[in-house]
Amino acid sequence: MAPCYTIKPASLKDVLLVDCQIPEFDGRNTLNKLQARIANCEHLILGAYINNEPVAYKLGYALHANTFYSWLGAVAPKWRGKGIAQALLKAQEAWIKEHDYDAIHVKSMNRFPAMLSMLIKNDYQIVGYKDKGTPQSSKILFSKTFLPDKTT
Repeated sequence: MAPCYTIKPASLKDVLLVDCQIPEFDGRNTLNKLQARIANCEHLILGAYINNEPVAYKLGYALHANTFYSWLGAVAPKWRGKGIAQALLKAQEAWIKEHDYDAIHVKSMNRFPAMLSMLIKNDYQIVGYKDKGTPQSSKILFSKTFLPDKTT
């Protein structure tokens, strides 16, 4: 049975509560780092909550007037494989479209195969590669373009 979760705007405190549960992360994200990255730009912080406890998040910000960058996201290990990351991605995309962004960019790595698979499944295109010395630490750049709604 799928968990009953709610997706809603989240705080950076909730982001860090999830972040500290992620074994793949190394604790590099701090409140100051997160605040500095999203300061002075439009941003979106979404959380997934089960029983009012944060179990996942998606954090992004405006790169340019028409391009959004999906910077960080994670699902606590206990709740993976239940569609929460996909639901957060779709909620983020809906918000991006509502706010008239034309494109979204995101980076990932080979060491996150579930993320790579989800991005490709959702029509994100590989547009670049940043060599960081090894295939596991190098970054794969993705982009998705949103077409204008022709129904209006």
